[in-house]
Amino acid sequence: MSDETMRLGRERRYLVLLGIICLALIGGALYMQVVLEEAPCPLCILQRYALLLIAIFAFIGAAMRTRRSLTVLEVLVVIAALGGVAAAGHHVYTQFYPAVSCGVDVLQPIVDGLPLAKIFPLGFQVDGFCDTPYPPILGLSLAQWALVSFVLVVILVPLLVSRNRKALR
Repeated sequence: MSDETMRLGRERRYLVLLGIICLALIGGALYMQVVLEEAPCPLCILQRYALLLIAIFAFIGAAMRTRRSLTVLEVLVVIAALGGVAAAGHHVYTQFYPAVSCGVDVLQPIVDGLPLAKIFPLGFQVDGFCDTPYPPILGLSLAQWALVSFVLVVILVPLLVSRNRKALR
């Protein structure tokens, strides 16, 4: 087995792990919604979409065999994570400044009009407000944890890829 094949295999394993983590985070959000009765706002739902896109791109990327196709999917992972950073960042801002609207009037019909909201309404339909204070988890709100997660993806995916591929040159 060549060195390049082993290194690309490592990237694929990272992507599978990332996809599993993203699905677990969505599962945690659903647990908080159903069991703890914490209703998701439009920005929460957009963050779920970002997590789902990251997971989908990561799993597809893990199935790719060429370096170029793997790179394309890794770029899509980072782009989806940047969307998550935007949604989570605005959510954190809204929680710090509750007078700022999360866009429930504007975003709710758009988010509820997306296909997954109709297919799986429990997981992807808006039911709450962005400024609703829920108990923190280890000192941070869920929106802050989501922001940390998305920022880590944006930083770590390119870092791990460049570090992994540097040895190939």
